Amino acid sequence: MSIEINYKNKLVKKNTSNVVFFVNEKFNISGLKKYFSGNEHSFISDLLKTKDLNKKILSFDISSKRKIILVSLKKNIKNADVENLGAMFYDLFKEFKQSEYFLNSDSIPNNIKDYIGYFLHGLKLKSYKFEKYKTKKNKKIISIIVIGKNKPTLKDQTKFRALENGTFYTRDLVSEPGNVLHPDEYAKRINSLKKLGLKINILGEKKLKKLGMNTLLGVGQGSIRGSYLVSIEWNGLKNKSKPLAFVGKGVCFDTGGISLKPAKFMEDMTYDMAGSAVVVGLMKSLALRKAKVNAVGVVGLVENMPGGNAQRPGDIVKSYSGKTVEILNTDAEGRLVLADALTYTEEKFKPKFIIDLATLTGAIIVSLGSEYAGLFSNDDKLSNQLISAGENVEEKVWRMPLNKNFDKLIDSKNADMQNINYVGGAGSTTAAQFLQRFILNKTPWAHLDIAGMAFSKYGGALNSSGATGYGVRLLNKLIEDNYE
Repeated sequence: MSIEINYKNKLVKKNTSNVVFFVNEKFNISGLKKYFSGNEHSFISDLLKTKDLNKKILSFDISSKRKIILVSLKKNIKNADVENLGAMFYDLFKEFKQSEYFLNSDSIPNNIKDYIGYFLHGLKLKSYKFEKYKTKKNKKIISIIVIGKNKPTLKDQTKFRALENGTFYTRDLVSEPGNVLHPDEYAKRINSLKKLGLKINILGEKKLKKLGMNTLLGVGQGSIRGSYLVSIEWNGLKNKSKPLAFVGKGVCFDTGGISLKPAKFMEDMTYDMAGSAVVVGLMKSLALRKAKVNAVGVVGLVENMPGGNAQRPGDIVKSYSGKTVEILNTDAEGRLVLADALTYTEEKFKPKFIIDLATLTGAIIVSLGSEYAGLFSNDDKLSNQLISAGENVEEKVWRMPLNKNFDKLIDSKNADMQNINYVGGAGSTTAAQFLQRFILNKTPWAHLDIAGMAFSKYGGALNSSGATGYGVRLLNKLIEDNYE
């Protein structure tokens, strides 16, 4: 079931079929009389006395051809709550037989002018389905025609479409099976985004070896697929100001390598590249909405497989930074990919800040479940900006500790550091502490552990079960509010 949204200047007539009206939280319809014919106003008023007004959306069948839907907006409602209402509205379509609805933007109470865009944005986000490999698809099309004067501006429409497009692209990437979206294919798909005005640079294994990116290469050396570091640049400003940098873990499938994972639920490891997918989706959104900012996305693309050439527990590798790492567990691979990517990004692009995203640890799910991403940072300002942006779009983050006292848990007797803490405890923090060692020039940096947020078994307010696209809207809001 897909959604089509159109905007028209026509007015609502009294006999218009299937109309959506906005009312206050008490479902006061006194201002809607001009839209009703005959005894409809009295009919709906009487029915409202029998309805549970704590519900946000109520529908009334006036006839077989006419349905009235009331959506309540409380005073000082937040944009995120309006988006959630849009998502709830989409869920009602499963119960409704009609395929065309007129949304009366003039009915919004309290002279609110910008909520239609957020309502439709929530509806569109909820409508996503990954049905690429289903032979029988739901081909039903729901048409929503927005009428009245309170329509979102063309600029806002473009912004919402860009966000939806970027979020859906992220969800598509995360949803693809590992036999389709391996590193070779992933690099090709990113390269196709050149047409949007993005500058793409793909470093293959030969170049990575020459650069000395051995922590990244070590993860992928057991696979028949290539390993890559891909940079995606958007220059939305004419000046040469420092870019904002976003780095993503792109482990297209994670078996754990020689430190093999249990078979149960290993199929979920197709989403171990979700951090990179967020970066790619964000960069696509910025390009589509012509964001007035300079930004760069860097993603490390590998496949972690066991094999005759696979990295072994006990191996010692030298990173791009020059620091050496003892590999105690090949399933702690994401931090190895990010280690080289972080140092490269800092050195190559000299950004204002670096934010990395990764489905890095199961420990963060133990700590925060699927309600918050774990935030680790060396910078209070950047942390507060991320927390605020997350609250605004309901993609929340919770700051976790970093402290030099944790370093002893990842110090190695045989190398500069080891890739896992075998003492036990603080699994997410020691992983972040490991990453921090590869920020060499005190660049403001934040690490988002999104292991509990990237994929949902049960679905959320703005997504059905599966890939969530978490992070695209969060980072877009961060940029929008603070850097444009």
